Amino acid sequence: MRTSSLLASVTAVTALLTLTACGGGGDTAGGAGVGVVGGAGGDSVAGGGGDANGTGDGGPNEGTLDNPTKNGGVNGDAPKNGTAFQQLPRAATMAAAARFVNGFTKCDPISTDPGSDGPSEGPKIEYGKSYSVTEVGYCGRRNITTIYMIKDAKVFQTAFKAEVDAKKGSGNPNSGIVVGQDFAMGSESSEAMGALLKPEAGLLMLNCHPDFNPPSGYRKEPALVKGCVLTDYYKD
Repeated sequence: MRTSSLLASVTAVTALLTLTACGGGGDTAGGAGVGVVGGAGGDSVAGGGGDANGTGDGGPNEGTLDNPTKNGGVNGDAPKNGTAFQQLPRAATMAAAARFVNGFTKCDPISTDPGSDGPSEGPKIEYGKSYSVTEVGYCGRRNITTIYMIKDAKVFQTAFKAEVDAKKGSGNPNSGIVVGQDFAMGSESSEAMGALLKPEAGLLMLNCHPDFNPPSGYRKEPALVKGCVLTDYYKD
């Protein structure tokens, strides 16, 4: 009888320990205070102040300098035979976009405050909700570089084209704004713009000028809106 009671007690304690280890309190992954960054498909969870859908800083959707256009985008979602736009790098956060840009032209540190020496040329500082821009960052001292995070790329391209159309053919036909899938970049420095159009960077310029006609050998790929192209040609 004593032996049977002892065995029953040991069995009960073992079961309790098993439940404690597996049933967990609120400190397991996905619980309060712990951020879990998942893969593609939108099933991931981010806690502790991180961004959802695997787009937090350091997540799988962020840009890398090792191979920013692998498999048609840094998140690997685009098919290998995807469109020129689908093969552009994706950043997901301002920090990742700035690190990407800084890999090819000076952009460190990044700030959301343009300061007293804010951009006087290049892309408009007032790009906002009508362009589907969610965040604007600035870097550089003598020549300011501006980075825009974009929620809807087609909305951005549509608004950009409308701005170009409003100029009725005036302006530089060989210029535009450098774009990835979810960010855009402009600079007062033509050298910075050119650096990001090199093949190793993987970015392209959105050009909506009706008179744009690059020399042979340069790319002229369809953009998301009619009347605009994605190109690696730029002349200040």
